[in-house]
Parts: sequence; structure tokens; C-alpha cells
Amino acid sequence: MLIIQKYGGSSVGSVERIQSVAQRVLKTAQDHQVVVVLSAMGKTTDQLVSLAQQISPIPNRREMDMLLSTGEQVSIALFSMALQELGQPAISLTGAQVGIVTEAEHTRARILNIETERIERHLNQGQVVVVAGFQGVSSQDYLEITTLGRGGSDTSAVALAAALKADLCEIYTDVPGILTTDPRLIPNAQLMTEITCDEMLELASLGAKVLHPRAVEIARNYGVSLVVRSSWTDDPGTKVIPPKSQPRPLEGLELARPVDGVEFDTDQASVSLLRIPDRPGIAAKLFGGIALQNLDVDLIIQSIHEGNINDITFTVERKYFTKAIAVADALLPALGKPNSSDIGNAEVTVDDSPIAKVSIVGAGMIGRPKVASQMFNTLAEAGINIQMISTSEVKVSCVIAAQDCQRAVAALCQSCEVNISEKKSGNSTLEKTQLDQSLPPVRGVALDVKQARLAVRYIPDRPGMAARIFSLLANHNISVDMIIQSQRCHQINGILTRDIAFTVAQGDADESQQILEQAVSELGCGEIVVNKSIAKLSVVGSGMLNHPGVAAKMFEALANKNINISMIATSEIKVSCLVDEDQGIEALKAVHEVFELSGERTFIVPERAPVA
Repeated sequence: MLIIQKYGGSSVGSVERIQSVAQRVLKTAQDHQVVVVLSAMGKTTDQLVSLAQQISPIPNRREMDMLLSTGEQVSIALFSMALQELGQPAISLTGAQVGIVTEAEHTRARILNIETERIERHLNQGQVVVVAGFQGVSSQDYLEITTLGRGGSDTSAVALAAALKADLCEIYTDVPGILTTDPRLIPNAQLMTEITCDEMLELASLGAKVLHPRAVEIARNYGVSLVVRSSWTDDPGTKVIPPKSQPRPLEGLELARPVDGVEFDTDQASVSLLRIPDRPGIAAKLFGGIALQNLDVDLIIQSIHEGNINDITFTVERKYFTKAIAVADALLPALGKPNSSDIGNAEVTVDDSPIAKVSIVGAGMIGRPKVASQMFNTLAEAGINIQMISTSEVKVSCVIAAQDCQRAVAALCQSCEVNISEKKSGNSTLEKTQLDQSLPPVRGVALDVKQARLAVRYIPDRPGMAARIFSLLANHNISVDMIIQSQRCHQINGILTRDIAFTVAQGDADESQQILEQAVSELGCGEIVVNKSIAKLSVVGSGMLNHPGVAAKMFEALANKNINISMIATSEIKVSCLVDEDQGIEALKAVHEVFELSGERTFIVPERAPVA
């Protein structure tokens, strides 16, 4: 049995810790072959970065790779010595020596393949192989040292597990596993015994960020058995369960196509509530009423507010269409002013024209800003107009006219290099795992306070506009997270227009605004509105599929704390909303509590170095 074990910087932060971890590895090596992947000791990487910045405010990226790669070399040499002192044969190998071949992209290289011959030879000789995480060597003639960027050691470990067909990959860190939320904010966050790869990817910002999405992506693609454990205890940790493994070539290991499949669902109908009051509790009342009727809602889209009003659109199966309209009509007076049925121009609108939801799905979409724009471009080139957009970390969904569905699916399959036979209907691509069916519908809650929201107002409602906007951003390597396209059209100078709102990392907000403002006249749109004081709150769980009312429960918890929701986007296993940044932690605590995710144990997370 072959086991890969990865230890982070805090786990090997001192000579004493190295010796302690060596004892753990020794026990494993008595019965199994072992490969150990290490990060740099403690805050070594931070110290090296600081030295570089004292020399140059913007250090050369090649030289930064040369510098930072030395941190892991110290760890692996000392660790091999520690094993040898215990009588266990061991050898340390750099990323280059172990055969981790990457693209020639300094500071953020992706793995192309791993040449396993040398590592297998050492394992067969009874040695523990100690590998420097976070680094590799370029495939070009000059054999340049490269680093993999944030989360690189996790990525190294899981990639080695895939290449070596290891029986298990264990990620050791300073928390006991994957928790229901960040224990630094909620100390009694509960430890999960298991979680699916899809849930883990949607919770990319979960907890103490103990597992990088790139590592989860490889585990998902190659069926790697993955466990997250504490290096300080013998607790079993959290199993991260991949879907059933499909044969994949190891060549281009981390450059696999970002889109795994194209899904479509023609059994959809949409209901919109337009110009309803923009205040806490509105979404809770609406979806609470819908949940009482046991209606399962698919997409929920709340666009940006205009003054003191807002719009909410949701989709249901067509067989529930009439019932959904009746519920929305009945609720409309209750959504008005307190103790009054006067709601001004608010209305429920429906469009009897058949619609379809078309989605691209893939773990590799994270960190690849051109994937969404490619989808929008593909639909534009096919002359297909997008009525609504909603996104998550691993899925982009567009609502289009049902008559365009077949052309859209064919075009997307060709553009994303997915065989037409791989297209799926409805939710059939969600993971089929052996998770306990009694698990609650919400597994975890995540808060991201490092995003900004941009809104592009009054965009002409015609094919290709979303493609042009997001291509501009993708060409500047700006990743977009949530994307919402409003349902309601405005008529400006005789032209029908819609609004599009989206979120980016706060550090990209100013550049994004500048790029779009320079293109306003070319796009024919209105103003660009920016809000940097927002927080994204998300709940995730595969069990949502069979539990109507999750969104309503989340919204009610926020309403009870008088927290207003400024934007909503959903996928099958995730509900995300934007709230004011200064209410983010309060919102997290309220939602975590309402879904009863807290445990009896308190977790204290030490200050940690950046993931490497």
C-alpha cells in the first residue's frame, strides 16, 4: 500500500516538530510505502519574500522562484536526516529531481506531468521519499526552477498521488480536518467526517483554508482518496470523497480541460417579482412562503437595487409554474411596506415562452478567468441571447429560449471540447457518492470579505454583450466570481437594456472599473457602479437537492438580524448572497447557528503562514 503524506509549514516549523512528525512517518513506513511532501518551515517563505522586497519592490519572478524554492529544500533535508537517525532509510528530492514537470510560468506554474521512474525506484529500495512541495521544473530546454503558487504543496502531494496511483493521500495541517466554517470566527465550528469534492470546491473559502482548490480539482479528476488530518493528534480527520474515477491521461495533468461537461434542462419556468422593496426580510418572506408550499426552487437571482427597490427572479420545474405564480401573487401584498398593502409599482411577471437552462460544469474553472467569457462568446457567435446568468465556483448557468437549447449545447460541447455524448440533463452530473443520506442539507458556511461588486448598468439586450464585457476582463487575467444578469429590461432611447453585476477580488476592483469605463462608449452601456464594502456569504450542501426551503431558512436568519441582502446567486448545491461587509461576521454566525452546525468542541487555530 502506497501512502502520500503532506505536512504544512506549521507542522514542521521547528526541529522538535520535525522530529515528532518523523516519528509519525516511521510508524506508517513500518507497514506501507511512504512519500512525504513538505512545505517550508514555519514562516520561512514570508521571510524570504521580505528579503526580496528589501532588494526590489517588484522582484523578478524567475529569481523569486529560485529564492522561494530553497525553503522546501531546507525542510526535506532536515526531515530526511531525522528519519535516518531513527533508522529509517530516506532520501530527499527537489521537485526537479522527483520529475515534477511544469509549464514555464514562474510563480504560478501548473503541472504538466510527473516522471515517476526515480521515485518508484527509491520506494522499491525501502526508502521513504521526502519531496519538496510547491516546486517543479519547466519542460523547456533550460530546466528552469518553477513554483506552483499558493497551495502548491497541497497540489504537489495530490498530483503525486494521482501519478503514482497511491492508495491514500493524507494532508496534515494544524486543524483536525474540514470544519463547517472558519474556526477563527466561530471556535465551535463542527468537524465533518466526510465531504464531497464538489462541496469542497464550492466551499473554496471555507474555514482556515486548509486545502487548496487546485488540489481538490486533481483529486476529483483522478479519483484520489484524500484525507485532511491534524499533525498534532491521531484523530481520523475528514475524508474528501471524489466521484467515481474516470480514466484520464496523466499527460497535461493540471492542464486538463476546465469544463467537464455541458448540462441542459428544458423543464424550467421563471417567475419574477419586480420593483419590490429593498430591505431586510423581503427574500425571507418570499422564499419562506414558497417553501411552505414544498416548491423546489432551482435558480434564484436577485440583481442590484435601484434606489429602494429590487427585483428577484426564480425558476421552478414547469409542472409547478402555475402554483409558483399563485404563491408569488398571494405574497406580493406582504412584501410591501410594514402593515400596509401599498407596494407601489411592484408586480409579479411571467413569461410563457419556454426557457432552458444551459450550464458548463468543471472543477478546472477556478482561477481560469476566460472560461465564462468563452461560454458567452460561444452563445453570441451562435446568435443566442442570454436572458439570465447565475454562477458558482464550478458552474456557469445561462437561461435562454428553449428553442435555442439544442444549438447552444452543440456549440458549447464543440467550444469546450466535450463530446456531445457527455451532455447531461438536469442535475445528473452531480456526484454519486456514498455519503450518509441522513446528513443535513447544509454542510458548511463560508464568508469571503475580500471581494468587490461591480455593476454595469443599461447594457443593450442583444447577443454578445456579456461576452464582450467578460472578455475585456479575462484578457487582463481578472477572475470573476459571482455573475448576475437581471431579468427586468429597461427601455433607454428606444433600446431594451439589462444590468449585469459581478464580483471580483478587491485588489482587482479599480483595474476592472478602469477597463470597463474605457469601453463604455463602445459597449453602449450606462455607468459602472463599484462597491468595495461587501461580503459574500455562502451555504453549501449536496443535500439541498432534496430539501426545499434551504434558501428561505438562510434568508430568514439574516432578516432576524436585520441584515439586508444586496445580491443572490445559486447553484444546485450552493446559495450565495452579498451583504454589507461590516455585517459579514454577524451574518456568518447567524446562518451557521440556524443550520445547527456548531459542535461541543472548541478549535483554536494558531496564526499560520500562507499556504505553500
